[in-house]
Amino acid sequence: MNTFSLSSKLLAMYAGCGDLKSARLLFTKIENPNVFAFNWMVLGLAYNGYYDDALWYFRWMRQLGHLGNKFTFPIVLKACVGLMDVNKGMQVHAMACEMGFQDDVSVANALIDMYCKCRLVSYACQVFDIMPVRDVASWTSMICGFCNSGKNEEALVLFERMKLDGLEPNEFTWNVMIGAYARSKDTSKAFGFADRMKKEGFVPDLVAWNALISGFVQNHKDMEALKLFREMLNSGIQPNQVTIAALLPACGSSGYIICGREIHGFILRKGFDFNVFIASALIDMYSKCGNLKDAQNVFDSIPNKNVASWNAMIDCYGKYGMIDSSLELFKKLQEQGLQPNEVTFTCLLSACSHSGSVQKGLEIFRLMKEHYGIEATLQHYACVVDLFCRSGKTVEAYEFLKTMPMQMTESIAGAFLNGCNIHGRSDLAKLMADELMKIQLKGPVGFVTLSNIYAADGEWDQVGNLRKVMKEKNVHKSPGFSWLEKPGESLAM
Repeated sequence: MNTFSLSSKLLAMYAGCGDLKSARLLFTKIENPNVFAFNWMVLGLAYNGYYDDALWYFRWMRQLGHLGNKFTFPIVLKACVGLMDVNKGMQVHAMACEMGFQDDVSVANALIDMYCKCRLVSYACQVFDIMPVRDVASWTSMICGFCNSGKNEEALVLFERMKLDGLEPNEFTWNVMIGAYARSKDTSKAFGFADRMKKEGFVPDLVAWNALISGFVQNHKDMEALKLFREMLNSGIQPNQVTIAALLPACGSSGYIICGREIHGFILRKGFDFNVFIASALIDMYSKCGNLKDAQNVFDSIPNKNVASWNAMIDCYGKYGMIDSSLELFKKLQEQGLQPNEVTFTCLLSACSHSGSVQKGLEIFRLMKEHYGIEATLQHYACVVDLFCRSGKTVEAYEFLKTMPMQMTESIAGAFLNGCNIHGRSDLAKLMADELMKIQLKGPVGFVTLSNIYAADGEWDQVGNLRKVMKEKNVHKSPGFSWLEKPGESLAM
């Protein structure tokens, strides 16, 4: 074996194992490195997150007259994806075409992946459409691109076309489709794909279950998520931290504390890493279920608290109007050397709102910018409007809204209208009616509250106009419902 061949193989070993220091050192010793050597350097750097360095070696290779081969371009495109630099990706695409590699399946698949991840699905479609031969990865990458762009129906068409072309989806393809429909409100199709997956001989894996559970929770279908979790356990699939973090908000939103406690016990029994994200989710769950003692116990047990942990506990006390406790935690957060962030101030302003502490809230809102250098967001403005309205200061809320430097949102409008309704200030609500129509209300709350205000004043023409607008916008009032926790019912984990 000659020295060059041995060096190249050693380089491949170092780069493949992620020992980039040794790989770089060895590369400098190779006289006239060839494409093989450059490919391994680019691959090692790209797969370890050194995307700029990977592209630097690619440019060096081209300067030496090595234009690359069909193995080079997929690796280089991965570096472009890592940088989210579609312009560089397009340049690499042009180079691949110049060398006649556009028809190579691996190169084309890498191009599809790059364009999809850079949100240029139409460009990915162009590459896909002219491919002479496609494999499962080609179809799956394109389906994934559509799903991530919210184009579920286009993904479904491609999914069925793939089967008609004689290629069977793999586990990842099924999981992508299940996840896409689970994240949208089409839960029936998500379940339908899960059933089809089983019939096709595939068993939904943890990724698929997590996608379904997460999708239901995000769409406020809490009981469905909890039932699905029980089904997952019965099928023998063990949850991971992603499952737990996704599921805990369902227990909090529905006030289902028995399930929440069982999940907490499951975390402790299984020895899951008690990271700050799960701890914060537990604090939030206990808080929403009205159990401040358990929330505090979880907070106290976190070994290395970050800002998110403190925010969760500040918000916990704030929900119950315990502004002094929230402010004490805010003080301790800073004593620990941590800097409050936007969320911290949202929690504090919300605490002031729940406790009716108008002056404290306004002082916090002022200090946020002047002392901490944090610009007010829509969430902060919404908290201040709610603070005024809960305290009956609807005139101040109206004046505050007029000074807001950004367009009103639906949540802010809802808080203001609700305050006007409760405190009998229909005149202020009507003054804001035109502005409310400009923001294109989509949810029923603002429409219903404004309609109730007009109805209370006997202005039935206006009520009729609002109902007509609701019908045109396909806005429906959701029926009221309550959660009842059955005594003794558990997840039986």
